[in-house]
Amino acid sequence: MHRIFIVEDDTVIAESIRRHISAWGCEVRCADNFENVLSEFVDFDPQLVLMDISLPFFNGYHWCAEIRRISKVPIIFISSASDNMNIVMAVNMGGDDFIAKPFDLDVLTAKVQALLRRSYDFMVPAKLLESGGAVLNVSDATLTFEGNKTELTKNEFKIMQLLLENKGRIVSRDEIMTRLWEGNSFVDENTLSVNVNRLRRKLEDAGLSDFIATKKGIGYMVGE
Repeated sequence: MHRIFIVEDDTVIAESIRRHISAWGCEVRCADNFENVLSEFVDFDPQLVLMDISLPFFNGYHWCAEIRRISKVPIIFISSASDNMNIVMAVNMGGDDFIAKPFDLDVLTAKVQALLRRSYDFMVPAKLLESGGAVLNVSDATLTFEGNKTELTKNEFKIMQLLLENKGRIVSRDEIMTRLWEGNSFVDENTLSVNVNRLRRKLEDAGLSDFIATKKGIGYMVGE
């Protein structure tokens, strides 16, 4: 089942689109918090976004740029501002298509389905994990925070992924070493400590001080 995220502040239009696309078997969510659309995007981890241009607080171009920092998810702009300048701007900002309002819901759904087929028939969608504004892209082992992307080594990525998959819960050192052993590399207590310390230094350089908490004698955790 594909997940579609609608960023449209006109509740009548948003709900009409949601009902129509849901009837085709998609899971659809409408944005609620227009001050922090990116947080809702990461939480839902959609496979396609329908984005209006005129929105409260920040416009659709802003949120398209923010999403593009962490994801290649297809984005279709929907807007009544359908002059050539806005269409060109939408494409240049990272949009994949532009549909002018008013539109026919069947045409919109057909475009959504076509773009999903082109985007995902031969690839696996990216998986995103988030905590405190830091977003881990599982597909390319990068961590993004405040627009800055940090490359992680194989072991650093596995540690970060396990902690984010269990955010708010203490992950024991044994659990982490077991995850690292899955890569056929021997990891002892000392090696784990070295990897965690290196990861912490990278996080601090990215502006994420004290992101990983140590629970003495037990393991590590990151917050909700």
